[in-house]
Amino acid sequence: MLALVPWWVMKTVCITGITGQDGSYLAELALSEGYRVVGVVRDVSRATSQLPYLLERGVELAEWDFGDPAAIRGILKAHRPVKIFNFAAYSTGGGMYDDPVGIGEVNGLAVVKILEAILGVDTAIRFCQASSREVFGEATESPQTELTALNPRSPYGAAKMYADAMIRIYRQRYGLFASSAILFNHESPRRGLSFITRKITYAAVNIKLGLAQELTLGNLDARRDWGHAADYVRGMWLMVQQPQPDDYVLASGASHSVREVCSIAFEELDLDYRDYVREDSALFRPSEPLLLVGDAGKARRQLGWTPQITFQEMVCQMVAHDLALATNTSQH
Repeated sequence: MLALVPWWVMKTVCITGITGQDGSYLAELALSEGYRVVGVVRDVSRATSQLPYLLERGVELAEWDFGDPAAIRGILKAHRPVKIFNFAAYSTGGGMYDDPVGIGEVNGLAVVKILEAILGVDTAIRFCQASSREVFGEATESPQTELTALNPRSPYGAAKMYADAMIRIYRQRYGLFASSAILFNHESPRRGLSFITRKITYAAVNIKLGLAQELTLGNLDARRDWGHAADYVRGMWLMVQQPQPDDYVLASGASHSVREVCSIAFEELDLDYRDYVREDSALFRPSEPLLLVGDAGKARRQLGWTPQITFQEMVCQMVAHDLALATNTSQH
């Protein structure tokens, strides 16, 4: 039998936003690397019900309302993490313009509060921020790199840009190991239903099971650079292993249309999406002047990072997950 290692001997990772897809994948990765994991959440009782599979593996939870600087300092003093990953944010999807004040506080100012806590408690802590390709907004060039001009077009993107700027300031002025991962769209079976990829796979399964008749979407030819969340958190993990902190674009480098997501998802269920998916021009979003696709060349060269899960494999995983979910639900 393997001897149990006391928690005070194990190195600790703190993860904010652990209940989301990225946070949960990062928690599993950190556990597999032998770290103690502390999830920082707004509401411990709610998170406990959401994360039974992680809690069973020893993940601990700590509560912070993201508005109290003293509370985050207390968490760092109590748990002494060597690494912090920040996934806490208002999600994108349809909510990029909802509650601009709240978005600014959680996606922007909360990051500065974490940096201040690191500065006051232990400057050796390594910090990694989940940023977003939304910082590019209406991009001035394609593909987008770490050097592409920032031009956010939503409160969400503006708050992420502010957080990235403050990370650079704390890195340069105080010498903190703080990095931003500029994440392009990334999905998984753990994606929320408000996001279009999961909306498609969930609807396809329900149509297959006779629980729905059709799916109405906006522009089927809209294109995105989609990757798998597990690949992207692995990139972030590699970022905090480097000798020096830096910012990196994490992206697949390829664009796919909403139509392709539909085609793969429905085909996986032996259906033709054209029989069930209806396009509604009233749901069209303004088109981007340039293709939003990332160039992860820097991450490939410096981190040795490349995506391992293909676009098709990702969509098929999501379909399989939703089919199992629907089947289990119907049996109860």
